[in-house]
Amino acid sequence: MSIDHRRTLDQSWLADVRASLADDFATQTARLRELTELNADTGDPGEAHNQAALLVATRQNIEQITGALSRISDGTYGACQRCGRSIPAERLDILPHARFCVPCQEKQNR
Repeated sequence: MSIDHRRTLDQSWLADVRASLADDFATQTARLRELTELNADTGDPGEAHNQAALLVATRQNIEQITGALSRISDGTYGACQRCGRSIPAERLDILPHARFCVPCQEKQNR
């Protein structure tokens, strides 16, 4: 089943999402750069653990944003990657990098 999800989404809304994701990408990339430059060993194991967790989270955010931008470019943004149905715009407003509709996300988390 092939649905043109790009056509079903309002183009001005999609442009806004793209711009917002691009801004988020720039912010997260700057954060990653800052975190890697601050990778000095303070001797505190707790601080090292926090630093590592921040690096992982930032890299994950960048991957999610990059994926969403790729889906916008290739016309699959807004389509569930599991079932192919449209992801509601309300979900995309809250979670612009969502890859799955809610029922499929729940199955994915099991």
